[in-house]
Amino acid sequence: MASAGVDARGLTTEELDGIRDALAAGRKPKVQFTESAGQIAGQIGQVVGLEDPAVSEEWVVVKFGRDELPFSPVDLRIAPKGVPVKKVAPPPVEQAPEPVLSGPEFLIDKPIAKPKPSPVQRKSEDDVDKEGQQEVTAPAPRKVARPAKPKPGPSLTVTLAYAEGEWTVGANQGAKALAKPYVIRPAEALKMVQLIDVPGVQEAVEQILAGERAEAEQQAQRLRAELAEIEARLAELGEAGSPAS
Repeated sequence: MASAGVDARGLTTEELDGIRDALAAGRKPKVQFTESAGQIAGQIGQVVGLEDPAVSEEWVVVKFGRDELPFSPVDLRIAPKGVPVKKVAPPPVEQAPEPVLSGPEFLIDKPIAKPKPSPVQRKSEDDVDKEGQQEVTAPAPRKVARPAKPKPGPSLTVTLAYAEGEWTVGANQGAKALAKPYVIRPAEALKMVQLIDVPGVQEAVEQILAGERAEAEQQAQRLRAELAEIEARLAELGEAGSPAS
């Protein structure tokens, strides 16, 4: 049964930070279960560990009795000062009182002599029902710990980059470099972008390639002009060096 008057606001971020510091110092802070914890509301436990909140909503490990179970911060609050940790024990089993019979001596380890039937010695149906029915109070149900979710593996990142007129590609898995950036041809970079099929990315790559193509054509024209000038000069020098006829 939930205890009346138990604060149900749960642990705050500041209180969780204080619990983390206490655990680091070797202490086990006391907490009290709120109404959201169910039948154990109002009971006192001790925090023995903090798990990853990203894995499960129940990441505050509390020792309650002989069990260590995870709970959500909403199920707990800081225990009031001066409240001792109560040991959890199963409630005693109530037994119906044995009927008192008058008549001859009744011993377990001795054979029972069959007395003559009389109204005093015969048991009524009500007495038989009382002996057969015994009130048994079941202990409070334990909270079953949820299995921890497996942590996802490190992410894989493939990077295609363009800088200073060169295309490079690299790959990382988490913080580990699987392939250091290496130079690839512009045509290979365009093929990779076409496979992605993301609007805007392919146009941006094509614009970069068009700019590089225009710059290469201009450079080729300059080289052709310089080559033509050099060839003309060689022709002039050849004519000047030949003997007059």
